[in-house]
Amino acid sequence: MAVFVALFLAVAGVAGALTATADSPQIAFDNPDVDAAQGDTIEVGGESYVVADISETEAGGGGGHGGGGGGAVITGTLEREFTAETSETWANGSTVSVEDSEWRVEVAGENATEFTLVEVLDRQAILGADDAAENETVTLEDGEYVAVTDENGDRTLVPVDEYFPAPEEQSYATGETLEYDGQTVTVDDVTADGAVLVWETTQTETVEVGQHSVVTFGGTDYVAHFQDTSTLQMSSDIEAYEAQVSEIDRFNQYNSGLSRILVLSVLSSIMLAGMAFIPSRY
Repeated sequence: MAVFVALFLAVAGVAGALTATADSPQIAFDNPDVDAAQGDTIEVGGESYVVADISETEAGGGGGHGGGGGGAVITGTLEREFTAETSETWANGSTVSVEDSEWRVEVAGENATEFTLVEVLDRQAILGADDAAENETVTLEDGEYVAVTDENGDRTLVPVDEYFPAPEEQSYATGETLEYDGQTVTVDDVTADGAVLVWETTQTETVEVGQHSVVTFGGTDYVAHFQDTSTLQMSSDIEAYEAQVSEIDRFNQYNSGLSRILVLSVLSSIMLAGMAFIPSRY
């Protein structure tokens, strides 16, 4: 019995020593395509991106391969600015706001090459500012009128076309520019249905990168790796990364097996030692 107990303890000692002294392999890129810190500019897929942020957050569960465990998750953000063409269609008869005023879009004819912006008068505001005029127009069989009372108290009906000022008109042909929404826009096309305006805007593309995630730039796949919260590495050698992942998986399997051997050996030793003290029936 003592021999078997010693044998199991020896096995447990060897398994424990191997488990304690084994070094877990980590993900590492020998020649990464990208090795940058926060704020650096990188070139991937023929475009320039800025490493806008690298941060660490706490999340449930363990970390990824070689990620350090403890539920810590490192992520990064890449950003690039680019110029894009934006367009907007003004339908014939619609109302648009230009230079803080309302205008009606008018296109004359099927083959028109220009459109006209006709000012939409704020009749209510004009009537409200005139103490002599009633606040509502009067509609009769022969037209619409504004009721005006003179100094003698006489009430006169004035046709709306005579009372209200003539609306301002502005015409624009294909290829001409105008100011709209704080920017210069170009009349790209005019049809009987309306006018198409185009302009360039600066937009920002944001790419979120996670620890050991695969991102695609310009048709090429890259795997990302954060050594810490200050450095982002990206490699297009996906096969080398997957080989390291397989090596880490094998190590974890072997280490888990040694841990089970250690536990079973210690339990077996305790059980055998306990059986030695069981009194014999004979």
